[in-house]
Amino acid sequence: MTITDLVAPEAILPALKVISKKQALQELAARAATLTGQNERSIFEVLLQREKLGTTAVGYGVAIPHGKLPKLEKLFGLFARLERPIDFEAMDGQPVDLIFLLLAPEGAG
Repeated sequence: MTITDLVAPEAILPALKVISKKQALQELAARAATLTGQNERSIFEVLLQREKLGTTAVGYGVAIPHGKLPKLEKLFGLFARLERPIDFEAMDGQPVDLIFLLLAPEGAG
């Protein structure tokens, strides 16, 4: 698998304009829905449920929101660079400006 198998050129957002974590997840879910053919609300709900377990911000300005979808056939990645950093409740307290969204089929390990 190459990086372009996981993140297609149209799945790269170089200057996403958002002001909150929730808005970022909504925008990412909308773009992911368009590119995968999955339901936008389902993607958003999966991402929110995962965030309730604990933040997906890993530190140093990076977050990796992720989740599994039952109807997804293969791994899907989306990369976004935010126009302005936002609070993502990172353990190091730093705002996030790089987000890598990862969606996987429900049966994936």
